[in-house]
Amino acid sequence: MKQPKEHAMQFGVFTIGDVTQDPTSGRTPSEHQRIFDTVKIAKHAEDVGFDVFATGQHHNPPFIAPGNPPVLLSYLAAQTETIILSTATTLITTMDPVRLAEDYAYLQHLAGGRIDLTMGRGNTGPVYPWFGKDIRKGIDLAIENYALLHRLWREEDVDWSGTFRTRLQSFTATPRPLDGVAPFVWHGSIRSPQIAEQAAYYGDGFFHNNIFWNKEHTQQMVRLYRRRYEHYGHGAAHQAYVALGGQAFMRKNSQDAIREFRPYFDNAPVYGHGPSMEDFMEMTPLTVGSPQQVIDRTLQFREWVGDYQRQMFLIDHAGLPTDVVLEQLDMFGEYVLPVLRKEFAIGRPADVPDAPTHAFLRERKARGDEPIAGGGLDAPANQN
Repeated sequence: MKQPKEHAMQFGVFTIGDVTQDPTSGRTPSEHQRIFDTVKIAKHAEDVGFDVFATGQHHNPPFIAPGNPPVLLSYLAAQTETIILSTATTLITTMDPVRLAEDYAYLQHLAGGRIDLTMGRGNTGPVYPWFGKDIRKGIDLAIENYALLHRLWREEDVDWSGTFRTRLQSFTATPRPLDGVAPFVWHGSIRSPQIAEQAAYYGDGFFHNNIFWNKEHTQQMVRLYRRRYEHYGHGAAHQAYVALGGQAFMRKNSQDAIREFRPYFDNAPVYGHGPSMEDFMEMTPLTVGSPQQVIDRTLQFREWVGDYQRQMFLIDHAGLPTDVVLEQLDMFGEYVLPVLRKEFAIGRPADVPDAPTHAFLRERKARGDEPIAGGGLDAPANQN
């Protein structure tokens, strides 16, 4: 199986899997159509040169993003060759860490290492009682469950006890991770400093899905993560692994883009009936305009957070017809991605790590450079 292309920075698309009526035609796709359109979008993203495709996880209408993302991602692994398959996000709070360890290691084997995942709490409150969890314990669940998952991928005989699940005694999760290397993990959060701290503690990546937030909030969260990453001795702050979200809709003429996208924005399930599109574009990364405007806005993100490793775009939401989404992917591939790759490479310090791949993780382990949770003895965090 082919390996992902090695890039200093990865660009990807993610889906939240919403089934939304097209406000311009009145048509609503069936769940079946939306599922297979998602497959079509993922395969086309690879064809035009994207590095990553990620799926959300949902358990309720109007979403058909899978409740168990490895189901979709395994199907995609069999039909793609180079694109990294990921999540946006995996619900670490309501999923059993043992099942996560098993499912994602199995997927990792099927995909030849072309997977990573983003851990998160999600933004659908009722999911907690659906799975017998207490939303008031969301942060505690995220911390405890990941602590167990982290061990299950790295230790073969795990003795463990905690608050939220039954004890484990001499337990071995199977299959073991491919090449003895756990999938790379991003910890996704929009608003919780505890999750930025968690990412830093383990030396993992931090995904700030900043699609609803202003740059000042994004800067604050990423700055916290970078500072704490250095505190735990995993590297200098500017060497931490950062990913950002984004949204874009393009036409060659910016006014055509604004006119065409406005009805979709106004009726979107996640932000419709709120601030105007113009206000939203001013306050958040949403860019509706020409390819050059998307390029210019995306390049600004480096000014906000420094050099980073992954940029994800949400482009298939709000009832956009699939043929329009595929056109958007084509425009990214032809006009946007080549320029972004070139511009983001200019002035990038040599000691800023490239975006993580399985090959990178395997080589890092061979060198004995894997992060130590909480930092080694010489880390600032462990100095008296």
